[in-house]
Amino acid sequence: MGMPSNAADWPSEGLDEAALAADPNEQFERWMADVVAAGLPEPTAMVLATVSAAGAPRARTVLLKGHDADGFVFFTNRTSRKGADLDDVPRACLMFGWHAIHRQVIIEGSVTRLSAAADAAYFRTRPRASQLAAWASRQSTVIRSRRELDERYERLERRWPAGEPVPHPDFWGGYLVAPQTFEFWHGRANRMHDRLRYRRLGDGWVIERLAP
Repeated sequence: MGMPSNAADWPSEGLDEAALAADPNEQFERWMADVVAAGLPEPTAMVLATVSAAGAPRARTVLLKGHDADGFVFFTNRTSRKGADLDDVPRACLMFGWHAIHRQVIIEGSVTRLSAAADAAYFRTRPRASQLAAWASRQSTVIRSRRELDERYERLERRWPAGEPVPHPDFWGGYLVAPQTFEFWHGRANRMHDRLRYRRLGDGWVIERLAP
């Protein structure tokens, strides 16, 4: 992880097991609150890593749209590369890289689709322009030019003018990542970082320290 090399630039206090919440979801909420309080841009941005049916690893940044004891939710075009990957291999890794405060969270787990009702309910909360964009972009497909994309969007603006609801596309929806592990990474000087992992065990969690 590319971080400052000067020892003075690193936090003097680390991450101790005694200070951790017993539940990793509570610990995540604590850290997310710290990120928001610090005023970091896009605090909910996370790298989503998937694996294709052929075993090719792929990663991209998406936005976290919900989090509770069941898992972490994001939305996307289901016909995209990530959607195809998750259909073939329903597992994912999420990474929150909050470099400015020397913290990182990595989550691994299984993935399921949200219901059509949940997809439609969230779609209705999106800005109108984002709703139109979901229809305009057949995500991950090859297009000839930017103009082609803009023309699709303009046609959709005429199809559903202001004041008329934009319907929910059946190819667009949400996914739930149900965690099996959480790793909380806290930067320290001299590459002696703190890495504490919660691992699912039955109905509870085991906390383990990992070597940096």
